[in-house]
Amino acid sequence: MFEERLYRRLPRGKTGQQKMLEASISIATVPQPRTHASGKWLIAASVLLGSFLSVMDVTVVNVAMPHMMGAFGVNLLSITWVSTAYSIAEIIMVTMSAWLAAVIGRKRLFMGSMAVFITGSVIAGMSRTFNQMLFNRAVQGIGGGSLIPVSQAILRETFPPAEQGMAMAIYSMGVVLAPAIGPVLGGWLVDHYGWRWVFFINVPFCAAGLAMVYTFVHDPPYFRRGVRRVDWTGIGLLLAGLTAAQLVMERGQQVDWFSSNWIVLGTMVAAAALTTLVVRELIAAEPVINFRLLRNRELRAGSGISALLSMVLFGSSFLLPQLTEDLLDYPAFRAGLVLIPRALVMLTVMPIVGRLYNYVSPRISVTIGLLTLCLSYWWLAHFSLSVAFWSFLPVLVLSGLGMSFAMVTLSTVSLSTMERENMTSASSLYTLIRREAGNVAYALFATLIARRSQFHRSVLVANVSRLNPLFTQTRGSIASYLTHDALNSLPAPRQGLDVINQVVNRQAAMMAYNDVFSLVVPILLLILPVVMLLPRHGYRGAQHSIIE
Repeated sequence: MFEERLYRRLPRGKTGQQKMLEASISIATVPQPRTHASGKWLIAASVLLGSFLSVMDVTVVNVAMPHMMGAFGVNLLSITWVSTAYSIAEIIMVTMSAWLAAVIGRKRLFMGSMAVFITGSVIAGMSRTFNQMLFNRAVQGIGGGSLIPVSQAILRETFPPAEQGMAMAIYSMGVVLAPAIGPVLGGWLVDHYGWRWVFFINVPFCAAGLAMVYTFVHDPPYFRRGVRRVDWTGIGLLLAGLTAAQLVMERGQQVDWFSSNWIVLGTMVAAAALTTLVVRELIAAEPVINFRLLRNRELRAGSGISALLSMVLFGSSFLLPQLTEDLLDYPAFRAGLVLIPRALVMLTVMPIVGRLYNYVSPRISVTIGLLTLCLSYWWLAHFSLSVAFWSFLPVLVLSGLGMSFAMVTLSTVSLSTMERENMTSASSLYTLIRREAGNVAYALFATLIARRSQFHRSVLVANVSRLNPLFTQTRGSIASYLTHDALNSLPAPRQGLDVINQVVNRQAAMMAYNDVFSLVVPILLLILPVVMLLPRHGYRGAQHSIIE
């Protein structure tokens, strides 16, 4: 009662702190079923399991692709459609999850999605042809897409306001650890049991999660159910726009971007469909995507910063295995182990950051995370081809610390002032922004690696000349060594040149990786001013400052 009387005296123009107090008061006053201390952790484990597997399946399949190429008799360009099919279906379902939850209920949507995900995993592992695999991966993506935003919304509403930081620490542990664990688990399964088990391994865990969700998760009484009309135009624009955008980003580098006519066409379709979608959804009575929620300052600022951090996280998770496998000649399992230190640090630190949320300003936590990430990527940008396996340890420990402080805080702040009835919609929008940022990072970083490799190769090749005495000496030494060991069957003019060409290509690629990691540092520094848009205090600090 005291809080309600106090709130009535607040001025009509609401600050971020007042919005946070309003949200906490609404959470406290809305009727809801009682959740015991043990019950909230059972609910957390139930929903986290499904979202973890959904995110992990984006990366776990990557290490199995060379084996699938042999099984289906396709080339590298074709096999990447296995990942593309999953990504397209998943991102569409992420976007539509709030609307579907309103149609059939959030618990039913979560359970139905897990059932579809299990089915997709089984039939993907049983695929006999390449076309079957593409269809089955799309089914798996349809099942996995809704699990991520719905799990975040359920966690936000299960934990009390004072424990929102811990709730988002649990959520972040799932969606951030999964990309790091995926390559390790995938490499181990492929080496010991074959590529089909990267799909079959999902079944027992999803089945357990399905039983737990059925037992412990319930839709709250205030959750709005049903829609008066279906926005078929919005759904059509969403399907066309996201499918075209995903295809462009996934395939652009492989076909040299806008030199391909279908990339140009896809870009035009994506731009037109998505622009029309945003305009329509802003005026629609019951939109498929509620873009109006971005009027909320915390959601807008948190989503923007999270988008850039997601580019760093997903981009580095994509680049590091490529670096270690292609340039350092690590096997798939060892390449996955490189990312484990970061995952272990996040597993340890994220719950601590969740506890600190009530006592440390979000601005301070995010700033610490950004500066720590700057240091780690600056360090990573100075590696060479002679780098040892253990040299990655301190760099990734720093990266894990930075990600823990930044991502947990941003996940908590972004939805901190959102009304409970809009929580699923806001979570879907937040997840969509993060995932699309990750997709942009894949396309951008892959393109930069290719272009910068070409640039550095052109610079290095300029020194490969008979007029350079070092080149002449090195070529002669290599040719003599190969001839002595009976390894050189090439004609005299080419003796040693192939070896030198390989060295030049590897050095050029390493320099390109260094360039991309160096680019991450100024991007992170540019985020620092935006941090001032975040609230000064967490839940307890906001309430305390206003009451005083």
